[in-house]
Amino acid sequence: MRLAFALYDYFPFGGLERDCRLIAERCATAGHEVVAFARTWHGPPPAGVAVRTFGRRGLTIPARNRRFVTALQRALAAERTPFDAVVGFQKLPGLDVYYGADPCYAAGLYRKPRWKRWLPRYRHYLANERAVFAPEHGVVVLQYIDRDVAAYMQQYGTRREQFVVLPPNAERTPHTPADRAAARAAVRAELGAGPDDFVLLAVGSAFARKGFDRAVTALADLPDPRARLAVLGRDDPGPLQALAARLGVAARVHCLGGRTDAAQWFLGADVLLHPARRENTGTVLVEALHYGLPVLAAERCGYSVHISMSGSGLVIPDPCAREALAAALQTAADPARRADWRGKALAYAATGALYGCHERAAEAIIAAATAATGRRAQR
Repeated sequence: MRLAFALYDYFPFGGLERDCRLIAERCATAGHEVVAFARTWHGPPPAGVAVRTFGRRGLTIPARNRRFVTALQRALAAERTPFDAVVGFQKLPGLDVYYGADPCYAAGLYRKPRWKRWLPRYRHYLANERAVFAPEHGVVVLQYIDRDVAAYMQQYGTRREQFVVLPPNAERTPHTPADRAAARAAVRAELGAGPDDFVLLAVGSAFARKGFDRAVTALADLPDPRARLAVLGRDDPGPLQALAARLGVAARVHCLGGRTDAAQWFLGADVLLHPARRENTGTVLVEALHYGLPVLAAERCGYSVHISMSGSGLVIPDPCAREALAAALQTAADPARRADWRGKALAYAATGALYGCHERAAEAIIAAATAATGRRAQR
């Protein structure tokens, strides 16, 4: 099969981008030809995958998106041998398969003032969403969590059989207690922390959306001068650092940028804080459980259900109030409680409940491409 993967921009520290890379590599390893199309690509290409970039042009986000769609359609039309399927990692027209990382835009928009629906920006996003989910297009939708399926069906009349709901997307990376001890020492050495200091971890880009300012405030509310927060991810650290300075914890908030050694931090930290304002799933939650790291997460994270099911931390009910987060962090400050959570996280991971997303997605893409090829042969 020849497969075209399409996404706006690739950088190594985004969850969606990571999924795109891993799924593309699985398809390539299975013997299929995969070409990834993007505006920009930062970092090495996936193993066995060709990458073509168009450049990032346009004064506004909708204009840049439209230019990308035009460039993609021209590139696909110029191929001597057509692709068997076009797989999108954003909502784009002309897809055969969509990897659904976002909640239903229309459902969220219709809770806003009615006049906003007519603004060009919103109309652009609605049109792209309709191009994927309107049933006449027949796009196969690979959806992270089942709760969003009903919203799309209600808004667009999408057929239930178009959806493939995927398992969580943690990777099966082996690790041992010795790895944990080494990571714990390395993390504390980098932070200048003592062996018994309480190390909180926040991982993700788009700090405001992930609620990392809430994490800084929770650190300030915790009556433990040995607690410190490490923030891993790509974004401007200025607002977080300014907030930390106002709250008197600047020396204990460490913004470390995007990292390729996130696994070491999952192993070496004491708890993951993820008080997100908007988060469809929260890949970092299941990654943390894989490594045995207890989690405090906002209820609106789709994968927070795995925290509740495993008993490996606490889920803060919406709207993730400051007092509730502070109380949860105070509970997590107890080493015995964290040890119990860690054991439950590892036991839950051992059941296999956190894995399989990328393998299942690759299988569904190949099945969709095979079906599309069969339909074309019958014409």
